[in-house]
Amino acid sequence: MKPSPIPFHRPSITDEERRAVMEVLESGWLTMGERTIEFERQFAEFVSARHAVAVNSATAALHLALEAVGVGPSDEVILPTYTFAACAEVVVHLGATPVLADVDPSTLDLTIDTILPRVTPRTKAVLPVHFGGRVSDLGPILEWAAAREVAVIEDAAHALPATRNGRHAGTLGRAGAFSFYATKPVTTGEGGMLVTDDETLADRARLMRLHGTSRHAWRRYVDAGAWHYDIEAAGFKYNTTDLAAALGLVQLRRAEQMRQARAAVATLYNAAMAEPPFVGLVQTPPGADGEDRHAWHLYPLRLNLERLVVDRADVIRSLTAAGVGTSVHFIPLHLHPYYRQRFGYQPADLPVATREYERELSLPIYPDLQPTEQERITSVLGRILSEARRS
Repeated sequence: MKPSPIPFHRPSITDEERRAVMEVLESGWLTMGERTIEFERQFAEFVSARHAVAVNSATAALHLALEAVGVGPSDEVILPTYTFAACAEVVVHLGATPVLADVDPSTLDLTIDTILPRVTPRTKAVLPVHFGGRVSDLGPILEWAAAREVAVIEDAAHALPATRNGRHAGTLGRAGAFSFYATKPVTTGEGGMLVTDDETLADRARLMRLHGTSRHAWRRYVDAGAWHYDIEAAGFKYNTTDLAAALGLVQLRRAEQMRQARAAVATLYNAAMAEPPFVGLVQTPPGADGEDRHAWHLYPLRLNLERLVVDRADVIRSLTAAGVGTSVHFIPLHLHPYYRQRFGYQPADLPVATREYERELSLPIYPDLQPTEQERITSVLGRILSEARRS
């Protein structure tokens, strides 16, 4: 009998999440309201930030943060090419220019050395990404940015509840953006959170997330006679819902437990990859340093293709045929038609990202991945690589 497929991701949802959602459904109030406000309060406390602004995606959080620090036409924002579309899209939407930078070959993160060659007098902000759930070493970047009044906006979509030197991802720069997309460490299906210690930035984000109106719907309906509102700016429709917040409140309480479960999966992967037939054929992702915490949103394995007679696509096809779901993170932005055609990027312009993308393969890693499933993943992958080893 053929074994059941192992999906690339499976969300960890318990009866507690189901009850929380049902309570909102039965309350008669589904959109942004009391639970959203409570989610913001608890999230800010969880990551030790002064302000948390709940929105409908990390993309929205990045957009609001960049808008709040004044990014606009004639400005440039430096970001890693090794990331998802959202990081550069929001820059384009603001009329600014995304300046793509190469990444460190081990961590796949921006570094001060990859940033500096891309700096011009028009550089307004830097947008580092905590790739895979490991908090980047932002120290040199923050020091450089502070001296030049360049805003650092963190993409922490992968990195809840990751820490570095006792501080949470997303709280190191001017603002941080978290994702609660279906595959993320903490999920509300869709959703995001902007965090900051800057009260002016937070106030602007709260205004702009809902059409630039001075009072959102919940306050207008629950305050007797408080029907009036003012449109203070041309804002966006970026608010979240109490349905999403109810999920988020439960998931946030479970965040560390789920992180530990993912870390256990990563430990087992690392142990397997240190043994034949994997030795010499793969590069495992870097872990956290010292007492730091890695969120382990991804397990981005890299294949040593020079020792194999197949490429990454062949390995994925073989894994898929065996019922093992995988993914690739990410196709660098400078390889996509839009960025090549509009900004003139070529594959050779950012060689580290191009090379590492061609050999990256993300394996399943989530709290509900069973030990028998993980054993099957490593067994199947080991067989594929063993048969493909160059003689």
